[in-house]
Amino acid sequence: MINKKKKYKLGDFNYMLPKKFIAQYPEPRRDYAKLMVIHRDTGKIEHRKFLNITDYMRKNDLLVLNNTKVFPARLFATKDRTEAKVEVFLLRELANDLWEVMVKPARKVRIGNKLVFTPKLMCDVIDNTVSGGRVVRFEYEGDDFHSVIDRIGTSPLPPYIDRDADSVDKKRYQTVYASERGAVAAPTAGLHFTEGLIQKVKDKGIKIETITLHIGLGTFRPVQVEDLNRHQMDSEYFEVSPKTSMAINQAKKRHRKIVAVGTSTVRALETIAISGFQVTPKRGWTDKFIYPPYEYKMVDKMITNFHTPKSTLFMMVSAFGDRKLIKKAYLEAKRNNYRFLSYGDAMIII
Repeated sequence: MINKKKKYKLGDFNYMLPKKFIAQYPEPRRDYAKLMVIHRDTGKIEHRKFLNITDYMRKNDLLVLNNTKVFPARLFATKDRTEAKVEVFLLRELANDLWEVMVKPARKVRIGNKLVFTPKLMCDVIDNTVSGGRVVRFEYEGDDFHSVIDRIGTSPLPPYIDRDADSVDKKRYQTVYASERGAVAAPTAGLHFTEGLIQKVKDKGIKIETITLHIGLGTFRPVQVEDLNRHQMDSEYFEVSPKTSMAINQAKKRHRKIVAVGTSTVRALETIAISGFQVTPKRGWTDKFIYPPYEYKMVDKMITNFHTPKSTLFMMVSAFGDRKLIKKAYLEAKRNNYRFLSYGDAMIII
């Protein structure tokens, strides 16, 4: 008799998320966020604080972090001659000073327009993109481009945070170990780590390595099709170094656990998995879409936040922890007043 695995549809990943559960500000202290512990083998659920995370790792386990760094990608300009106000959201650099951007209101921004940010920074709109964005070429004087952006840009907060970004966000919508500039959204599971907690991890003999995956706006883009096979993920740039690859392969060989911090780290590791449950160093673009049923090859434990209904992130977590168990955990999280989404609380699935 053939054992057919269930084919899931978009509606299978829906749940009710009232606005009161969506965190609008970060917890005053990063590692004081709540931590839900989900045991896949028994279905048991524990409630802890994030500072207790080391209780669920052993000496010589490998903790893998995404070291991407969020840059202040949200800018405001006026159209040359008309003075109309335009919001410009930087997505990715295509070549020197050539960027793919999203603009708002899009109907007012056409090929040939010049957008002025400051007297020393402006851009020309030179093309449209298939996703409704624009390609622009920047012109600037003085400092290098990123120095200018750091001065005038604002933190690219997710659309479900219903307020303007402030000075606190430039620090808190960034992990303490961020080093590789390129993301327009933070790897939010990592926001809970402090330098002290990272030292506590090291003191326990847990090894730490990093990958880079620059998270794009696609992480917030809703799935539009009921048949998940028809959904196309946005591509994101990633790098996994020879050093990290070697550490992962050694941990696997010695039967140590790979603990991935965040869905972006999971996506990178599962992208580079090859036969025999090994990885190879790689850099490039990934559009890997992970949803049930999926057999994980690299990740043994996952640290993540609570995600939006019907999102690809919720699907990825459901593939790791069993859809029914994850839905039960989300229901219990609401009963216990957990905070959801980017600035919310965390879980570890073991």
